[in-house]
Amino acid sequence: MNYKVIVLFFVSLTIGPLLFAQAPAQGNRMIPRNGFFERRTVEERRPAVLPYVREADVLWARRVWQVIDLREKMNQPLYFPIIPADGRRSLMQVILDAIRAGEITAYDIVDDDFTVPLTAAQLFGRLERPQTIRMQRPTPPYEEFDTTITLPFNPGEVRRFRIKEDWFFDSNRSVMEARIIGISPVREAIDPITGEIRGDEPLFWIYFPEARQVLVRAEVFNRHNDTHRMSFDDLFIRRFFSSYIYKVSNVHDRRIMDYFTGIDALLEAQRARNAIRDFEQDLWHH
Repeated sequence: MNYKVIVLFFVSLTIGPLLFAQAPAQGNRMIPRNGFFERRTVEERRPAVLPYVREADVLWARRVWQVIDLREKMNQPLYFPIIPADGRRSLMQVILDAIRAGEITAYDIVDDDFTVPLTAAQLFGRLERPQTIRMQRPTPPYEEFDTTITLPFNPGEVRRFRIKEDWFFDSNRSVMEARIIGISPVREAIDPITGEIRGDEPLFWIYFPEARQVLVRAEVFNRHNDTHRMSFDDLFIRRFFSSYIYKVSNVHDRRIMDYFTGIDALLEAQRARNAIRDFEQDLWHH
């Protein structure tokens, strides 16, 4: 009799946990997971602290303005997805959402010194685009007339970003480094009457050190490794983008296109980039 009791006791110890383990699967539907392992959310990240730089350690510095063209293959992760998908948004959508939520301050393009802040209402009112269209009256004599409508802003209109940054040589660490100061989205300026393109239209500036708090929580597509989730902050700090110089600090405060055109402007931009690279190389003796 005692033998049977002991056997039943051990059987209950073995089967009991299995029954309890199966109960949740039978009573609750398993939530699908998009992948074979649990991913750490990008929203939990914080911006990496950049090395402190003393003014006395800056041996050389140059302020540079560059253009990031989103039509280039390397820069496409900044543009896509146009419609948010798989937890990812375009850089422009991330910036707009943060401005709307009060997490990033937009500044007027009157200058690039971040002197005139804009409210979200002011900014989104400016982003709307007027367009003149021809309509026909619904009653006789069915005359045609022109009217102006307002088109809501489409983040997909932004095909370029301008960045303002400082290049400097830190003698304490013996490194040449670039620090981004500001970012400005740019769209094509379109004549509201003729519909012709009238050049570029910078929309506003954001202060990059402030924006890092938002960009570090926004995921961007990593073309090299799906496992390593990268944020927009990672992309900018590690400089995973292609750009060209359109202005270097100068006594007349002129852009390259103000005194060069066409292929000459491209050559001058490359010359400015080479000058920075050559300065770094000249610091060392081989």
